[in-house]
Amino acid sequence: MNIGDSATFSKTISESDVYTFAGITGDFNPLHVNETKAKNTIFKSRIVHGMLVGSFISTVLGTKFPGPGTIYLEQDLVYKKPVYINDTVTAIVTLSEVIDAEKNIYKFDTIIVNDDNEKVIEGYAVVKVNRPKECENASC
Repeated sequence: MNIGDSATFSKTISESDVYTFAGITGDFNPLHVNETKAKNTIFKSRIVHGMLVGSFISTVLGTKFPGPGTIYLEQDLVYKKPVYINDTVTAIVTLSEVIDAEKNIYKFDTIIVNDDNEKVIEGYAVVKVNRPKECENASC
């Protein structure tokens, strides 16, 4: 892995995704699940749970880059803009620092953008890469 290397994951967030996330987490805030009540907010419509959107960073880290064996140590999320149902977002993860090469601890810049390439979330993640033995000499 080299500083500046990156990977992405894109997803269009459906109404079903929002309701499933609400069911899993118990977060039935009307801002996410009740269009009538959400219309009376500053957003004028339902918005997607911020943590649902932020979870796509984990998708990149755990499945693409660095990939299997990645363990979260820290995550910082700054919410910049709302994400609405049916928006497509892209999580972008870029290696920014090798914190401890011997312990395989790395820092990544993390950004999520919407269809208009506007930042909806930005921050960073610190992870430890603990690759399974079967992945040491191959791409998993």
